[in-house]
Amino acid sequence: MAVKIRLARHGSHKRPYYRVVVADARSPRDGRFIEEVGRYNPLTNPKTINLDLEKIADWQSKGAQLTDAVAALVRAAEAGPKTETVVKKSKKQLAKEAEEAKRAAEAAAAEAEATEE
Repeated sequence: MAVKIRLARHGSHKRPYYRVVVADARSPRDGRFIEEVGRYNPLTNPKTINLDLEKIADWQSKGAQLTDAVAALVRAAEAGPKTETVVKKSKKQLAKEAEEAKRAAEAAAAEAEATEE
């Protein structure tokens, strides 16, 4: 029997939530599985990865194969959580910050002129 450690998708439309499961390779993606060994939520910031690495290693020793996606999650879980998260700003936010910086520079220049006199 070929056993794989793979993702099973749960959650509603456009709101995915994954369980990391050990399943027979012939069973459907979200169908019957042997054991759940972790969970993965890509929608949180930072992404939530909860894996039982001991169970995964035990299943691998028994011959279970990791899928590419699960292998990437295992590497990320072993590396630990990211310390920095980059927040992307919208074009409006960037323009607003540029305008505020310009006003601050003008105010500083005007104040420097006033102190010279």
